Amino acid sequence: MKHEKIEKNINLMMVLIVVAISIGGLIEIIPLMLSSDATEPYEGITPYPALQLAGRDIYVREGCYVCHSQQIRPFRSETERYGPYSVAGEFVYDRPFQFGSKRTGPDLARVGKRYSDDWHRIHMVNPRDVVPESNMPGYPWLATAEVDGDLMSRKLRALQILGDPYTDEEVAGAAAAVAGKTELDALVAYLQNLGTVRSAR
Repeated sequence: MKHEKIEKNINLMMVLIVVAISIGGLIEIIPLMLSSDATEPYEGITPYPALQLAGRDIYVREGCYVCHSQQIRPFRSETERYGPYSVAGEFVYDRPFQFGSKRTGPDLARVGKRYSDDWHRIHMVNPRDVVPESNMPGYPWLATAEVDGDLMSRKLRALQILGDPYTDEEVAGAAAAVAGKTELDALVAYLQNLGTVRSAR
């Protein structure tokens, strides 16, 4: 009888659905927030230097995450192809993290140092020059657009306020660190860093 009353009263049903989802969400989220494995950086993981941070921002801006995940699952088929499975501590300084689930292109979590800088540059300008069957679009404008040094200084300062352990010297030197660098330089620097700490272990 009570069940019928709930089913016939749409407002009561909506309230109970929201309560059920909220409780379920809290049960899943709170333990993760309290776990040091998710909040403490993995050994050797540090905040992105200014150039790599600029590259990560470009990666997000250009929508690379739409086709490339950065999360290796703990399955043999994945670890044999890509390397060690991903752990939460690797992504402590990622806002937002780039896990993703779609793999039109390969997972990039361990792509760092697999290819040369020149390979990445050619691949970003015209992917079919190095991978003839690729359906990835080219990004030739990245080779001419320069990284905004003032913007990077402000970003590092904001991240420092949020708790990332940037020093005042790193924040002050951010503009100089990216001076004269193109967005392509920044993106290559970001890609070449991906997964290098954990894959080396």
